[in-house]
Amino acid sequence: MSTAWHDTKLLNSVANGVFAVALAASLTASLWWLSQRPMFSIRQVRVEAEPGHPLRYVHEPVLRTVVGERVGGNFFALDLQEIRAAFEAVPWVRRATVRRVWPDSLHVSLEEHRAFAIWNQGGLLNTHGEAFSANLDEAEEESALPRFAGPAGSERLVMDRYVELVDALKPLKLHPDQLELSARQAWTVKLSDGTTLLLGRDQGVAIPERLARWAEVYPQVASRIGQRAQTVDLRYPNGFAIRPIAYGDSKELRPQGAAGKP
Repeated sequence: MSTAWHDTKLLNSVANGVFAVALAASLTASLWWLSQRPMFSIRQVRVEAEPGHPLRYVHEPVLRTVVGERVGGNFFALDLQEIRAAFEAVPWVRRATVRRVWPDSLHVSLEEHRAFAIWNQGGLLNTHGEAFSANLDEAEEESALPRFAGPAGSERLVMDRYVELVDALKPLKLHPDQLELSARQAWTVKLSDGTTLLLGRDQGVAIPERLARWAEVYPQVASRIGQRAQTVDLRYPNGFAIRPIAYGDSKELRPQGAAGKP
């Protein structure tokens, strides 16, 4: 017979180990049983706006339709990431924060998108430079939004260029209504008075410098030609070309002795 059975310390250790395992299993089973009791079913879902971000377009019927059955169930078994994703799938919801509130509630905090521009005709761009989908009529119910267009992934770049243009055009009391970045990385902007600016690509003379140079002299040029320009080509390194509305030919304007092509 093995002498292990006569080792009191070893026997006590084995017995303690078995007891601990049995106790853990019992506690696990008890907690599981307790967690399934009806008292821990979700009975209340409180939805509110994040501080400083009042909700304007997210409505309770839409939340109930889209999220609805996905927020029911047991307090302990809820998948908060799945519920968060369900709320963020609701139109106009940019971000959702979901947390449990003991013993039977969920607290959901929502941040809406704030529309900044129409993006590639059918979409929208928010104030963070992120593309999203929502009702365009709702987005423009207070005022028309500028129109942006560009390749996928260029949203923030286009937005930053727009802000740059707004500042550059202030001396002329104009603002950009439409801004496009082509697949070849060339910029075109349509102004509030209907004039189209051809800005070209970010190479050679910097676009902000070309804009500033044009803004400085354009009032005198417009006075000379007596009408608004249809198109202004700013792709020249030392000047710009103007196509007036009534004429088919462009007029190239540049400092004396300057040369260059777009």
